[in-house]
Amino acid sequence: MIILKSAREIAVMREAGRIAAQVHEELRKAIRPGITTRELDALAERLIRQAGAIPTFKGYRGYPASICTSVNDEVVHGIPGDRVLREGDIVAIDLGVTYKGYVGDCAYTWPVGQVSPEVERLLQVTREALERAIAECRPGKRLGDIGYAVQSYVESHGFSVVREYCGHGIGANMHEDPQVPNYGRPGTGLVLRPGMVLAIEPMVNTGTWMTRVLPDQWTVVTADGGYSAHFEHTVAITDQGPEILTLP
Repeated sequence: MIILKSAREIAVMREAGRIAAQVHEELRKAIRPGITTRELDALAERLIRQAGAIPTFKGYRGYPASICTSVNDEVVHGIPGDRVLREGDIVAIDLGVTYKGYVGDCAYTWPVGQVSPEVERLLQVTREALERAIAECRPGKRLGDIGYAVQSYVESHGFSVVREYCGHGIGANMHEDPQVPNYGRPGTGLVLRPGMVLAIEPMVNTGTWMTRVLPDQWTVVTADGGYSAHFEHTVAITDQGPEILTLP
C-alpha cells in the first residue's frame, strides 16, 4: 500500500533529513586512515541523539549499530566494529534518523585519503546516477523511469547495478511500499504521484552485479571482490518536481 504524505508530514521528514545530512557531514570530517568503523558509529549515535532524534537502524530487525559502514567490496549493511580504515579504502555510510515519528534515510560513500582513478570514477558515476534518478521523480513518471536512469547511465560507464537490493518508500516506517529498483524499462511500473516519498539509492559495482551475504547475516559483498559504491537520498514527489529531503 502506497502511503501519500501530507505537507505537514513532509515538513517533519525534511527536519529528520536535515539531521541525517548534518551527521553525515560530521562523519565525513572524521574519516581518515587509522579510525575504526566502531568510532564512526559512536560519533553518529552521539550526534543523532544530541539533535533530539533516534538512530533508526539501531535494533531494526536486530541490527546492532546506529549506522552501516560498508568498506571496499562491501555493498551494504556492513556492521561497524574494530576494522581500521586505511589509505585508499572507500567506506559507504548509510544512516537513518527518526525525528518526531518520521524517518530520513541517506547514504554517502567517502574515500579514505587518496583512492585509485577507477575507484574515484566509480564514486563519481554513482553520485551522478543518483542525480539522474532524482530528476525522474516527477508526477506522471514511473518507477521504471527511475531504474532506467540509473542502469543506463551506470552501464554506459562500464559498471554494474546491484539487483538484489533496492530503494523503497519511506515515512513513519523506514521501509514502505513501493520498492524502487535501480534497473528497469522506461515507461513501466507504478505511476509517481505528489505525496510519495522515496529513498532512492543506487548501489554500483566495478565488476559483476551479483552479491553474497557474509556469515554475520548482514554484510553484503560483491561476488567477485570488486569495489562497490552506494549513495542515497530521501526524495519527496511534489507538484513542482522532486524535493531532496536529506540536505543539511
